[in-house]
This record gives sequence, structure tokens and C-alpha cells, in this order.
Amino acid sequence: YMRSVVNLLARIREDIGWDIEIMHDVHERLSLADTLRFTKELEPFRLFFLEDSLPPDQTDYYRILREQTTVPFAMGELFTNPMEWKRMIQNQWIDFIRVHLSDIGGLTPAKKLANFCEAYGVRTAWHGPNDISPIGAVAQMHLDLSIHNFGIQEFSGFTKEEQEVFPGCPTMKNGYVY
Repeated sequence: YMRSVVNLLARIREDIGWDIEIMHDVHERLSLADTLRFTKELEPFRLFFLEDSLPPDQTDYYRILREQTTVPFAMGELFTNPMEWKRMIQNQWIDFIRVHLSDIGGLTPAKKLANFCEAYGVRTAWHGPNDISPIGAVAQMHLDLSIHNFGIQEFSGFTKEEQEVFPGCPTMKNGYVY
């Protein structure tokens, strides 16, 4: 798995170049040792971030990773309460917080989390999978526009059926969501 990703990123940089940002989601599949080896191999490709390389119950290991690699880290899709992310943010072990707004209680807790992150230089990258509703996507976008530490917004778009049920769904054009 790791070798195939390294080869893929090398090919992307070779064929497409450096004018695009690359993110990769590990989905908590690696051990600490594998993650450390993997991030060292990924450093030359200058990722925008590496996401969820370790499971939420191993967040303290990000201290070790932060001390040994320059790869930016994103974490949090599976987080549900502040005790899971507090130390990671305070210690700047991650660069992006990736929580799902509905999993942490909605807009008010997300706004508080964004403000907490801002104090430590951590940017947002809210989780926006393809099962989020247009209402949820618009809520995330409004939140993005109201914070100073917005990083990037995950956006999957909507099917024709969803667009029929929710007229005026957000749409993507040239890398921007309208």
C-alpha cells in the first residue's frame, strides 16, 4: 500500500507538476512505525496534508510524528468530543482539524472548535463526505466564511436526485463551490 501511494504521488508530480495540492487519507490503517516511514517517503511530494494515518485512540503518537517529519497532518473524522482533539491542537501535533460537524454537535461547537484551533495555528478542513446533505454542506460553507483559520473544504457534490429535492444545491466550478 505505502509503496503504491509513493509511486502514485511521484507520477502525479512528474505528469501534472507542482501547481496542484495533494491530500491523502490513510483511514487509520498504519502503525506508528509504518506512518513514520511513510511520511518520510512522502516529504519530497509536499502534500497539503496526510489524513488520519493513526486511529483516534493513538493521538499521542502524533507528538512523535511531528518531531520527525515535515508532512502536514489532518485528523479528526472520527472525533466526537473535545478530549479527543484538545491535546493534539494545543501541542500543534496536527495542522488541520477534520471533524464532522454533526458528530460534534453542530455549528456552535464547531465555531468554538475553530476558534480554539485558531489560537494554536491549526486550520479547518471539515469532513464533507458524499452523504452530507446540501443543508449540511451550506452550513459548513457559512462556517468557513466566518472563521479566520479556514484551510480547505471537502466537497463531493450532489446527484441529480438530490438537486431535485434541494433546488439551489451548491455546485463546484473551477475549484470553487457556489
